[in-house]
Amino acid sequence: MLLQEPARSPYDLEFRLGDFPVRIAWTFWLMAAVFGYGLAVGIDQIFLQEYRQWTPGVWLILLVWAVCILVSILVHELGHALAFRRYGIHSGIVLYHFGGLAIPLAGNGFGRSPARLSSKENLVIAAAGPVAQLLLAAAVIVLTRAAGYQVRLLPGWLYWIPGAGGGEPILNVGTFALVNCLVWPSVMWAVLNLVPVWPLDGGRIARELISLGGGTLRQALMLSLVAAGLMAVWGFSSGNVFLAILFASLAFGNWEMLQSMGGW
Repeated sequence: MLLQEPARSPYDLEFRLGDFPVRIAWTFWLMAAVFGYGLAVGIDQIFLQEYRQWTPGVWLILLVWAVCILVSILVHELGHALAFRRYGIHSGIVLYHFGGLAIPLAGNGFGRSPARLSSKENLVIAAAGPVAQLLLAAAVIVLTRAAGYQVRLLPGWLYWIPGAGGGEPILNVGTFALVNCLVWPSVMWAVLNLVPVWPLDGGRIARELISLGGGTLRQALMLSLVAAGLMAVWGFSSGNVFLAILFASLAFGNWEMLQSMGGW
C-alpha cells in the first residue's frame, strides 16, 4: 500500500515526545528538500529583488523550511495520537516521505483495540490531525497580525477572513521564513488531507460519516475513487505532477478495493 509505515533504517532518527515514540525516516528529509527548494528560492528572490535585503542564501532558508515542515507534520500526527489516547489507545508517530502516520501500538497495556472503536470515535481521530495543524497555522497568523506584520505566503483563498491580510512586510529573512514556512504547509497539508480520498484523513472522515448515515463501505470507496480521479486530473492539468501521481495511485488502490468486493 502506498501510505504505509516505511521499513526501518539505520539512518532514521528516533526519540520520544512525552509518552509518544517518534521515528523520522531519512526519506522525510528528502521530501522536505524536494518540496521546499522552490519555496526557498522564492523567499530568497523576494528579499533580494523586492525588499532589497540581504539573505543567507537558499540553503539556509531551506533548512528553516525543513524545521518548519517537521514541526507542522509532527503537530498533525500528534493530534491523531492524542485522539487515540483519549479513547484508550497508545500510538507512535512516524514521519516519512509521504508525510506522517500515527500508528496504534500493540501490547500497549491500555486494554483497547483500534478495531473496537465506534464510527464517532474514528471520526474524531481522523479529524484531530488536520484540526491540530490548522490551529497551529491560525496561532501563527494571529500572533503575526497582532504584531502588525504580514503573512506574505498566506493561501489566497484565506483572505476572506477578516484581518488575515494586510500588515507591514517582515524584513528579517529568518523571521519571514519561519512565519511563512509554518503557515503555508500547515494550511495546505491539512486541506490536502481533508480531500475525501481513502486512506487520507478526509477519506476516513467520509467513510465514518457515510457509515453514521446508514451508508456502506462501497459507497465510501466510490466517493473516494471519484475524488481521487478528479484530483489526479487537476494535478496533471495544473502541472503538479507529484500531486497527480499521488492521487492517481490512490485512485488505483481504491479501484482495486472495489473490485475485491465483487459485484462489478
